[in-house]
Amino acid sequence: MSEEIKQFTVSVYTENNIGLLNRISAIFQRRHINIESINSSVSEIEGVSRFTIVVNITESQMKKIIGQIEKQIEVIKAFYHTEEETIYQESCMFKIKSDLLFEERQIQNIIKESGARIVTVNREFFVLEKSGRKEEIELLHRELSAFGIMQFTRSGRIAVTKDEMKISSMLEAFQH
Repeated sequence: MSEEIKQFTVSVYTENNIGLLNRISAIFQRRHINIESINSSVSEIEGVSRFTIVVNITESQMKKIIGQIEKQIEVIKAFYHTEEETIYQESCMFKIKSDLLFEERQIQNIIKESGARIVTVNREFFVLEKSGRKEEIELLHRELSAFGIMQFTRSGRIAVTKDEMKISSMLEAFQH
């Protein structure tokens, strides 16, 4: 019986060093694993970066990847979670012609129903921001596409764990 493919969110905590994004993504690339999204940011501890990576693979593949990351890269901690174990969001921004905001009542309804917010408005365009789950962002994109989108940008997933991971104590130990 073949193992089920699941979506995993991987968190990798490292010191802030040049080239880590390439080194981490190369581990997935060598195994021919597509990265659905990757986000790099500072963590709650100064000098420590957090990479959040989303992949669709089997759990045995995931365990091997974590082992390789910990073996090949100097990490403070690397771990993975399933969809159910994380609280996650993505963000996006849409740039749309301003006249549509004032002339198309349907766009106003879409904005209101989606929970998006207008960031700026000028004579040529307005910018809309939306944070939420992937499906919510994709729905909003489909609805706004009917009116024409001038520009669209989207972040990768950011996530926190539901359970107490004690990652803070690991990071605090690193800091001292």
